[in-house]
Amino acid sequence: MTKLLVRGGKVVDPFSGRSYQADILVAGGKIEAISRAFPDRGLKVLEAEGMYVFPGFLDLHAHLREPGKEEAEDLETGLRAAVRGGYTAVCCMPNTKPPLDNPELVEALYFKAKEIGLADLFPVGCITRGREGRELADMGLMSSCRARVRAFSDDGDGVMDSGLMRRALLYSRALGTVIISHPEDRALSRGGQVNEGKASYLMGLRGIPALAEEVMVARDILLAEETGARLHLAHLSTARSVQLVREARKRGVPVTAEVTPHHLLLTEEDIRGYDTNFKVNPPLRTRDDVRALLEGLVDGTIDAVATDHAPHTRESKEQEFDYAPFGISGLETAFPLLYTELVLRGELGLDELVALFTSGPARVLGVSPPLYGGQLVEGRIADLVIFDPRARWVIDPSRFASKGRNTPFAGREVKGRVVGVLKEGRVVYAEDGLLQDVGTVS
Repeated sequence: MTKLLVRGGKVVDPFSGRSYQADILVAGGKIEAISRAFPDRGLKVLEAEGMYVFPGFLDLHAHLREPGKEEAEDLETGLRAAVRGGYTAVCCMPNTKPPLDNPELVEALYFKAKEIGLADLFPVGCITRGREGRELADMGLMSSCRARVRAFSDDGDGVMDSGLMRRALLYSRALGTVIISHPEDRALSRGGQVNEGKASYLMGLRGIPALAEEVMVARDILLAEETGARLHLAHLSTARSVQLVREARKRGVPVTAEVTPHHLLLTEEDIRGYDTNFKVNPPLRTRDDVRALLEGLVDGTIDAVATDHAPHTRESKEQEFDYAPFGISGLETAFPLLYTELVLRGELGLDELVALFTSGPARVLGVSPPLYGGQLVEGRIADLVIFDPRARWVIDPSRFASKGRNTPFAGREVKGRVVGVLKEGRVVYAEDGLLQDVGTVS
């Protein structure tokens, strides 16, 4: 088997807390050796001088649309978009048609992803049968099937029945899995389109109050505290939600949380007219909320950045604002956006940002090698990201690998780009000129 040398990059490994200059020799799908300087005679070389080498990213929250919504995204286009963004593992949400509420469906997706061979897939199973919020899905069968479901969610809808959510948490604790909560009280948010406040007032649209999220965050934290089950809160967007999580963790509640790039970088004031690319759920909030989310990242209250990748067809997004679906396509832009806006502006250290894409999500999901590549040490799976901090480029949705071109960041200039990705030692993405004499999947 041909050996590959990743030469001259600066390794940033949040699992060990180390950053250092090194060459990485890859063979047999694993990291064979790490050294200051390898002779490159007889080796295929990936030239990474002046670049960073990270562990492969793990996205806790992506909508890959298959089965049933393949016109917006399918498994292959979604995973191709993932590797272009640096992701070697993706959790796919279960709000598909039909929903992922049984072992047969999650196994079918899991093994199809294996055949595609671009990135690992961790299917998220439904909490309730059909995502209808009436009875628990076959959580035990899904967690014990060959796909080994490790997380359950009815994402897109909160579980409104508190008794049912309590039973789900108890069952999940027994299974050793995690419940991912979509914190939204539909009685408070129903019919809302944007944040309740300046945006809803100026646009003349029904608002979604911050309280719709916070009520459910508080409820689910209390249920997790009482049951001792692992709870993960998806796409936090408000200052009070962050504070509720911070206080719960001080009490020892087993709760984790994620935030999306768009909730860190945009506010309700950024919505341009009635551009539906800015329509997301939860909605874009206020400047104070954004500041609180960033503080949550810095102090460790928030464990991970997740994309909430939600591709839609052009036709569906070009409807009137009231009728257009929520969501943006985010896998290919998440890390460069946050590197540009947070790291280069001194808001967050590079090692801290990389941790939010790697070790943080891995800790939430409870995965480690060989299930997830992770730490860059000899003998581990070679899931690597090559990131060029010098690259300047403008986000152009027409060039996305994803079928979803819906993004509020179109036309924005960013600095830093994922230029190469290795999955189990195979080059699954590389920009022109990076790889010397090695075939690529692009």
